[in-house]
Amino acid sequence: MSSALANGLAGAGGGVIAQILTYPLQTVNTRQQTERVVKKGIDGGLGASPGANQRPRSTLVIKSEGWGGLYSGLKPSLLGTVASQGVYYYFYQVFKNKAESIAAARKAKGLGDGNLGMISFLAVAAISGSLNVLLTNPIWVLVTRMQTQTQAERNIMERKRDALLREASQNRAIASTLQDKLAELESLKPSPYGTLKAAAEVYNEAGIRGYWKGIVPTLIMVCNPSIQFMIYETSLKSLKERRATNKLGVKPITALEVFFLGAVAKLGATVTTYPLLVVKSRLQAKQDIGSNLSMRYTGTLDAILKMIQYEGFLGFYKGMSTKIVQSVFAASVLFMVKEELVKAFTILSYKSRKIRLNALR
Repeated sequence: MSSALANGLAGAGGGVIAQILTYPLQTVNTRQQTERVVKKGIDGGLGASPGANQRPRSTLVIKSEGWGGLYSGLKPSLLGTVASQGVYYYFYQVFKNKAESIAAARKAKGLGDGNLGMISFLAVAAISGSLNVLLTNPIWVLVTRMQTQTQAERNIMERKRDALLREASQNRAIASTLQDKLAELESLKPSPYGTLKAAAEVYNEAGIRGYWKGIVPTLIMVCNPSIQFMIYETSLKSLKERRATNKLGVKPITALEVFFLGAVAKLGATVTTYPLLVVKSRLQAKQDIGSNLSMRYTGTLDAILKMIQYEGFLGFYKGMSTKIVQSVFAASVLFMVKEELVKAFTILSYKSRKIRLNALR
């Protein structure tokens, strides 16, 4: 088994485990990111979206939707995780091997020390990440829709309720049936929908292009794993070099050490790129927000400008604390599991080759 294939399979396996463990936090975080609250003192006749002050914490999600609400979109998310992690780690290892070959060739010519520097790690991660984004973005559009659909439906119901109350205050004939209409509206509780319905909704709204909504900030966010891997690879390299000079003998890197290196790497990358993640989620979420044009986005630049104007710069950091906990823990688990799986695949591959050689003798 090639090192690229081993890393691709290990990355996919580690990603699935990390995704299952942290998915409820991811759902809550996506809802926090897509929650629209207009700055105090800024209205322009548009006002804030209904339900905007309801913070979608996990307890509120469980209360209104049950435990299943925290796992909305889990199936396509796991598919996306397998695809994106597999694609990313496969190409990452392919390009890393190529970069190492070039570095070795340069060393043979007396140029450089044969090691990859930060720029090389960044370039490898950026190219791998770009390919991953272009191939898997449609899956993540569906996941975001499924995570935020009940939130959007609840806002629609709030608008209908407010409209009924306004109409009843102006028309006595309608006021007599108000309670019945409110009760009927209350009975229509929003519930998560499936992958096919989400896919059909995206297509009906924007056609094929809809599956690549948020592609611009997502491509820019390629710098997130690039920063993450730069920190991780350089930290791991530094640790290995220190171990190599240890007079007491070389100790192998433990799973716990990899866990902490992954946590530090992801923390640095998340804090740096979080505003782009919020913009991406806003663009991919359902945009049914009534007549409030201040919260309807036509593209990446429009979203950024309207968020600055109506919500202020703090709007770009909504739910960041939740994201830090989720992403740091997920990345730590992913790196730890991936490294252990790579070791297992390497051992299995070695034993398989040994068995084949013995059979040929």
